[in-house]
Amino acid sequence: MTSPGGPRRDLAALPKAHLHLHFTGSMRPTTLWELAAERGIRLPRSLTDDVALQVEPTRRGWFRFQRQYDAARAVVDSEAAMRRILREAAEDDAAEGSGRLELQVDPTSYAPFVGGLTPAIEIVLDEAVRAERATGVSIGIVVAASRTRHPLDARTLARLAARSAGAVVGFGLSNDERRGTTSDFAPAFRIAREAGLMAVPHGGELLGPSHVRDVVDHLRPHRLGHGVRAAEDPHLLEEVVAAGIGLEVCPASNASLGVVTEAEDVPLRRLVAAGAQIALGADDPLLFGSRLLDQYEIARRIGFDDAEIAELAASSIRISSAPEQVRSRLLDGVRRWLEAPAGPDAG
Repeated sequence: MTSPGGPRRDLAALPKAHLHLHFTGSMRPTTLWELAAERGIRLPRSLTDDVALQVEPTRRGWFRFQRQYDAARAVVDSEAAMRRILREAAEDDAAEGSGRLELQVDPTSYAPFVGGLTPAIEIVLDEAVRAERATGVSIGIVVAASRTRHPLDARTLARLAARSAGAVVGFGLSNDERRGTTSDFAPAFRIAREAGLMAVPHGGELLGPSHVRDVVDHLRPHRLGHGVRAAEDPHLLEEVVAAGIGLEVCPASNASLGVVTEAEDVPLRRLVAAGAQIALGADDPLLFGSRLLDQYEIARRIGFDDAEIAELAASSIRISSAPEQVRSRLLDGVRRWLEAPAGPDAG
């Protein structure tokens, strides 16, 4: 085991997969400020002070987060803006050692500016191909519905995602877990699964184990967005692990939204000890001020040594929907990273 104060390998050189990143939330702050200035949009101070969002674990706290997210999304009103955001997300991931990005997009928000839902998703898919070619990061798109809208909207998006299965790799359900009835979204997920898409809904973030069970029972996920609250029920966690459901764990996001007090309080040790397959994710770095690499730094601060961190990265690759050749290449890179000697200035 690498001692906390001993030589450590460079985390940016560690191949990894980024499986929990939202489209608007991936935007660089500088891009947000530039797009807002071009459009004459006055952003709330909370989006211009370069301080990470921190809210209390209440409905009011979530609403503060949602207001900021909506304000940021207001600048994404053109095809050019959409393409820029995706391209920069891929560039930022490449710089942090991510070899696979599965970016979550709800095209509903951008459709009015580009001629509809179908053009919106086609823009994203086209730019994903270009960005993959330019950066070397393998990119899959997850189409996500929102709990705040009618379940029939989710079915529409599931059918849209199904028509582009292959380039679209998954179907998600996001926004405030306390909104909507989980079972009402089951038909949308059935459409997605029948098209061969991964089911990747959010669950077990703001709400506890009972919500995790609800999502597992009704939506039959391949991965859970967050899922950390499953650690509060050992029997449930055992079931999640036995079912092979991966967990997209976002420590900094959980701290910012009041799920835990500090990012280091995320029950990563408990989840790993139970055998959970985990992919660390940044969620919405624009608001939380913390990117993918920071999540691995948090694991290191918790006490994970280089071998354990390498296993976290390998886990993220294994539970991704990356093509087999990409998965094999990245896993080989993880092994080489761990076999290389640690340097005193690395990481």
